[in-house]
Amino acid sequence: MLNRAARHIRSLLAALFAGVLPLLAALLVTAPPAQAATLTEVTNFGTNPSDLRMHLYVPDTVATRPAVLVAVHYCTGSGPAFYSGTEFASLADRHGFIVIYPSATRSGNCFDVSSPQALTRGGGSDPVGIRSMVDYVQRTHNTDPARVFVTGASSGAMMTNVLLGVYPDVFRAGAAFAGVPFGCFATTDGSGWNSACAQGQVSRTPQEWGNAVRNAYPGYSGARPRMQIWHGTNDDTLRYPNFGEQVKQWTNVLGVSQTPSYTDTPQANWNRTRYGGTGAQAPVEAISLQSVGHNVPQSGMAARVIEFFGLDSTTTPPPGGGEPGTPAACRVTATTNSWNTGLTASLTITNTGSTPLSGWSLRSTLPAGQTITSGWNASYSPSSGAVTATNVTHNATIAAGASVSIGFQAYHTGNAGAPTAFTLNGASCATS
Repeated sequence: MLNRAARHIRSLLAALFAGVLPLLAALLVTAPPAQAATLTEVTNFGTNPSDLRMHLYVPDTVATRPAVLVAVHYCTGSGPAFYSGTEFASLADRHGFIVIYPSATRSGNCFDVSSPQALTRGGGSDPVGIRSMVDYVQRTHNTDPARVFVTGASSGAMMTNVLLGVYPDVFRAGAAFAGVPFGCFATTDGSGWNSACAQGQVSRTPQEWGNAVRNAYPGYSGARPRMQIWHGTNDDTLRYPNFGEQVKQWTNVLGVSQTPSYTDTPQANWNRTRYGGTGAQAPVEAISLQSVGHNVPQSGMAARVIEFFGLDSTTTPPPGGGEPGTPAACRVTATTNSWNTGLTASLTITNTGSTPLSGWSLRSTLPAGQTITSGWNASYSPSSGAVTATNVTHNATIAAGASVSIGFQAYHTGNAGAPTAFTLNGASCATS
């Protein structure tokens, strides 16, 4: 009986495995491979007056509330070409940020950095389309509005300068490879090329260069983005004098001395100077590349950009430079009153630090479906998603321990909650 029972059990097991093993084999053969991050084109991303194209790279693993990097190509290039030819996507894989690759579509595939429209906030040219790309990613990927950066080469470097000028409330820092100062390429005859600037023949005082940036967004008094500048001494396309002119411009814009605070040679033929600070996130950092032409960025340079932005860690330095992870010295109280499809929001910003705050911008995220229709005691931009409220003249300074009250009226589609995730001049605020 025992032998018969054992034989029966063996028969059942054999039948079971006979059925299961082919099924497992089939699953192993037909199971799809693991998905890998790829470059994806995005259409209908928002206002796009110059018909730019948008490609997006989202790593398989992104950080919580990831940062956003806009990477802007050179003339004759494209977003996909800049994706393939630079190291920013692989660095995004490592550090969990998202990369936007815009593509110019006009003749020559150069970006508009010369027209009055491009050099004015909301002027209706390429910067508007790129701003829409950033807004789209912030809406769809829950990114950190206080950690948006831009870098580019040649035409893209010129656009980096332009974006920091017209949207200082959007971008935290920029890195320009072989570019020219904001406004240097300006023309009024419809031409997209400025030979005098390209040849390094345009020289202005720091104040004049700084005024060009400030005039792009009149009345703005919030924090200004930091700038990293790269240029080869043998550049015969956008000649080397543009390197020094950019240093003059951005030290003036950021209110720091033109005398370097720190100088070193991080590797052979690289001469690096830092202005307004000595650390890796100084307000202005400039790298002069001995005997290098217009072919930048080269291998290893992108990692230096990521370090300057602070994207190699989970924290980002405060605006204007400083050490990463500086604790916030602010508190925000937010309440709403709603009716049907409308609401008003009241926000109180308190400076909990020991020194006055002169000039401020408060960033927060509106609940989905809310759109600001009007506001008081601050300027608001954009009207939905990740919104920045910037001081007006009468409340530009918040004394230590003091508070200011601001507010807005909005339309809602059902969620009448208060804004969330407050950052004041780039530093996270406590809430109450």
